[in-house]
Amino acid sequence: MSESAVPLPVATGDAGWQRLSPASLALSVVRLGPRSLNFLPAVAALGYTGNWIWIVPAILAFILISLAFAWLNWLRFRFLVGDDEVVIESGVLSRQHRTIPFDRIQDVSIEQGLVARALGIAKVGFETGAGGKENDASLDAIALEAAQALRTTIRAHRSTPAAIATATAVETVDAAAPAAIDPAEDRLLFAMGPRQLLIAGLFNFSLAALAIVGAAMQFFDDLLPFDFNIFDPRDWIDIAADYGLDQWVIAHRWIAGIGALLSLLLIGFASGIATMVFANWGFRLTREPRALRRTRGLTTRTDVAVPVKRVQAAILVTGWFRQRFGWHELRLQSLATDGEKERDHQVVPFAKLDAIDPVLGEIAIRRPAPEQAWQHSHGIVAIGAYIGATLCAVAGSVALSFDQPVGWVALFAAPLIALTALIGARRHRWADLGEQVAIRRGFWKPKMTLLPYTSVQSADLKTDFLQRPLGLATLVFGVPGGSALASHEIPAIPLGIAQELRARILGAEARR
Repeated sequence: MSESAVPLPVATGDAGWQRLSPASLALSVVRLGPRSLNFLPAVAALGYTGNWIWIVPAILAFILISLAFAWLNWLRFRFLVGDDEVVIESGVLSRQHRTIPFDRIQDVSIEQGLVARALGIAKVGFETGAGGKENDASLDAIALEAAQALRTTIRAHRSTPAAIATATAVETVDAAAPAAIDPAEDRLLFAMGPRQLLIAGLFNFSLAALAIVGAAMQFFDDLLPFDFNIFDPRDWIDIAADYGLDQWVIAHRWIAGIGALLSLLLIGFASGIATMVFANWGFRLTREPRALRRTRGLTTRTDVAVPVKRVQAAILVTGWFRQRFGWHELRLQSLATDGEKERDHQVVPFAKLDAIDPVLGEIAIRRPAPEQAWQHSHGIVAIGAYIGATLCAVAGSVALSFDQPVGWVALFAAPLIALTALIGARRHRWADLGEQVAIRRGFWKPKMTLLPYTSVQSADLKTDFLQRPLGLATLVFGVPGGSALASHEIPAIPLGIAQELRARILGAEARR
């Protein structure tokens, strides 16, 4: 076991109290980089006023003061693992004493950044479910073995409280280290290797990366030793001139256009692959007695458990193009938040449906059968887009009346907007599966929400001046936890059908 895992000596009467690993001071040094950005205006002011001689002393003073505060914070932070609770004391000038009973801890997450992995330490987060990030607690840096032991102790206490409630259960975190979870005991549900990460990255084409690269080239244009824009076909003609091919390229301008297009594709695909590799390297999803455990990450390694009983809904996400190849992503809406503070847990980033079905089976949720009959929402759901297309066409006509060629762009975009809205409206579908409801929507990025009846806490019927004359209503489901991917509602369906479905769902909640 690493030396940092051994509890530090404490004063008499403080037996059992521990401090964070001294290696946490190294993390404080790493964090000085981002924090130093706040100090740059002061350095710039010194240079602007001509006091260059004070810049180096000012930087050294900033570093020393920051390290001194980091050392004081480490010295004044301590924690105690009791028989059935974790106690944390922190604060330099004002002290905070916090007691977290094991029974109140809904989830224990372990996270390791690149530096933390090199030092053999990890951050342990406790989710209490009290609401809001400020209500959670964490231990920023303890030995990895100690973090695993602490998680084992808390989970064991919640599973078998009577067996754990002894005076010597967790006298120190390290005393419980031999009881750390053996990964071999968990049942592997899904994993991603380098080949699948590469394929996923190719389908994860990022347009945002193109905007970032373009903005960076504009910003640093004066600092570059050359003037070249990979997005501009004219620059490709200049390159051809170096090989005596400029006249040929000018005669075949489409060659330069292809070069610029290939540059766009290269950046988009490279950024997609890099994002997928950094986020999901070593991805493993395993089944524990009470939870699904997900570990992933190249630079920042996260270890998060999703309690099965706290899962409220499953959301299948795909794309217009990747759907043609059968690739999907599975996210779970849960009362427990993600260790990365996401509202949804990504438990399968990229897989075929036959690999996703076993994961859904573990949470007692099933996909609709291929022959399932779907019901459609009314086409009125696209009324907003139709109005936007009409306004776009009007604006284009007005622009052309003032001899503005940009009006043709608006006139060309108007039917595309209307067509996209029409296709999207036809994608609004739903199906009653007996004990759960399935909701599909979206054209460019289709989503299917699988919502068990028992997860619905409220079901509201909403109508407006457009739906009411047509006898339509929107059924809105209130589900704990909330989702960042999809709103749980079935828009613009016949009022009688909405009332019947609402009665069945609320009846299932009453039976539970």
